[in-house]
Amino acid sequence: MTGKRISAPQAGPARSAEGSGEIAVSATEAGPGALVSFPFDAATVERFKAEFPRARWREDQTAWSVPGKTAQKRVARWLERELAALKNFEDERGRDAFSFEPIDSPYLSVADGLVVRTPYSQSVIDELRAVPFARWDRERRAWIVPFRSYDALRARWPRIEAAAARAEPTERAGRRSQPLSEEQARTLEQARERRRRRYPISMGDVPPEWPVMTAIGPIVVTGSHGELVDRAQFVGLYPHLAAEETYLWVSWRSPTLEELVRSWPARRPATSDERQRGWWQPTLEELRPARRKARSIERAAATRKSARG
Repeated sequence: MTGKRISAPQAGPARSAEGSGEIAVSATEAGPGALVSFPFDAATVERFKAEFPRARWREDQTAWSVPGKTAQKRVARWLERELAALKNFEDERGRDAFSFEPIDSPYLSVADGLVVRTPYSQSVIDELRAVPFARWDRERRAWIVPFRSYDALRARWPRIEAAAARAEPTERAGRRSQPLSEEQARTLEQARERRRRRYPISMGDVPPEWPVMTAIGPIVVTGSHGELVDRAQFVGLYPHLAAEETYLWVSWRSPTLEELVRSWPARRPATSDERQRGWWQPTLEELRPARRKARSIERAAATRKSARG
């Protein structure tokens, strides 16, 4: 198994290979071995490479590949031993940072970690999903952020608090009583259109049946009834529609985490022609947040399933 070595990053807060702060050990597809991603700093990476000298970095998987029939067990034991000490250290450092410069907000309290409880807001959810190690606690109906992620939370807190304030019932009621601005009406129409699960694609270049990137994010095209797009009616919602092109509606679904992980990233950003046709092969920078979001969605679905018994 081959791959390229990744150079040790600058020392700093713990983070994973994708920046999501998650720990993962899984089997490889090509043979015996394990794929590993974990929070790390420079010293941790060096210790990992010393423990597993045959490990190689897999850019397509954003994980380390460790060969060997017993790789998963050996890596699991190493992670348990290594990360316990790292987490404790980072939590203590974050607790000290919070004590020195606390966040004073009605949306934040302290228990076994930092407890974030706000009115429902997709913007708040998106911000918290980007905070390493943040998780949704179904029983407490709140987000739990460990102290080791305090710096990341503090950096995003102004946006979180502003979005939470906008989501307060009184604020929502006040906005509903006011006439919509042109931009608000456009946003509302875009949301309605997205719920229809359709997207305009150049009729001369229909995408393959695996994840592709579009102006609305990654999708998997599931079919088409052959209906042509009235460009004059929808150019405001889909700016990529060009007068010289003919577009048809295709139905779509969101890709699964497995599909996104298997997707081979493009080596360069999309060209103007690729964007104009409506889709392009995603780059690694575009795949990473999509994978984090899909992983969070699948984890939430598994939690709901287990809660139902």
